[in-house]
Amino acid sequence: MKIGRIFLAGIVVWIITGLYTWLTCGWLFNWVYNIPPTNIWRDPMALGAGNITLVILLSLLVGIIFALVYAFLYKGLPKEGASKGVIYGFVIWLVGAFSGMVTMPFFMMISPWVVFYWIISGLIIFLINGAIVGAIYKE
Repeated sequence: MKIGRIFLAGIVVWIITGLYTWLTCGWLFNWVYNIPPTNIWRDPMALGAGNITLVILLSLLVGIIFALVYAFLYKGLPKEGASKGVIYGFVIWLVGAFSGMVTMPFFMMISPWVVFYWIISGLIIFLINGAIVGAIYKE
């Protein structure tokens, strides 16, 4: 296992995910968070520097874990390079994001449209991140 490539891929995934989230959730599609009910969201100004720092560090950890799991599954995934990573990203999205979010509107006071947005947005970023990890991590 190539630890250096795992960390490099994890850091790149962290950066791309941050930029994607800022671009989509923070700007382009931020209107989706105004679909009722809106009383479930925390006030962004109430986060504080300590919590923002923790979110940044946890996001970095998630990026590294994403790359580490790819390294563990590397030999069992078909294709090569970025294509192998796209398959990995799709599988992780299907097992994690999709299956975790699809029932949210039934159990939470949240708009189904917000969940739909998260599912589609998650698919896009998992495919992108998978391609990045696949392109960087090669045995």
